Amino acid sequence: MGEILVGTSSWTDKTLLDSGWYPPEARTAEDRLRFYASRFRLVEVDSTYYGPPAERTVALWRDRTPERFTFNVKAFSLLTGHPTRPGAMYRDLRDRLPDKKTLYLKDVPEDVVEAVWQRFLGALRPLHEAGKLGAILFQFPGWFPFGERGRSYILQVKERCAPMRICVEFRNATWMTAENRPATLDFLTEHDLAYVSVDMPQGHTTSIPPVLAATSDLAVVRFHGHSERWTSGDIRERFAYLYSPDELRTWASRLKTLAERTKTTHVLFNNCCADHSQQNAAQLAALLTEDPVPPSP
Repeated sequence: MGEILVGTSSWTDKTLLDSGWYPPEARTAEDRLRFYASRFRLVEVDSTYYGPPAERTVALWRDRTPERFTFNVKAFSLLTGHPTRPGAMYRDLRDRLPDKKTLYLKDVPEDVVEAVWQRFLGALRPLHEAGKLGAILFQFPGWFPFGERGRSYILQVKERCAPMRICVEFRNATWMTAENRPATLDFLTEHDLAYVSVDMPQGHTTSIPPVLAATSDLAVVRFHGHSERWTSGDIRERFAYLYSPDELRTWASRLKTLAERTKTTHVLFNNCCADHSQQNAAQLAALLTEDPVPPSP
């Protein structure tokens, strides 16, 4: 069985800071990251979706974590086709942007897009060179459907990011319908692209079924919870869900089976409300180390 790393999708969420999970002495950003890294070996950086990081900040993440710690980094919104605020762009590029409140990739001049790619990937270099960058998460939007155009863009993304690796999460159900699922997974396998399996509320236009799949030597699984307020504009309500011990026990068994087909499996809890994700990550990590209970005689 391959190695399974468990972590959460944030270590700086405001509700987490208010929850009391950090000890009182963890008052600074450095203290909190060092404390987090003493509890888990994996974390996902989601802030990079809202604004690209500075290379100096990334270097501090590298320096404040142990040697075998791993970061997955969420790609900047512009690069995944999501709406992006002009104020989130690099300051010196803003005067070259169209006068719009919200930008999409098609709105931005090609040379500016090129600069964003180079700077975003360049900022991640300290983690990559230190062997601490697991994968860059490309979570594509609900309007990114199954088809040749989507596959072509994914391959462009892979090429742009190399030698850094990417993992792919879909939010358009057409990729994982019963009809298209084999073609989607075969495409990812053929190009050695890690599929991001998800557990999330079902019945919505962005819902993806909880299918575990190994399409590379890395598998990634993200737990979004099952909040009844999934469509809420309040992000706390959207992710306000705490997995039960029974749910986690079932998932632990499924994850062990998945890990038999991979070298490494990343498991990330994105139910970032208070310390729910930290609680569940610790509980699942404990379950994954348990030996199977032998059947009764």
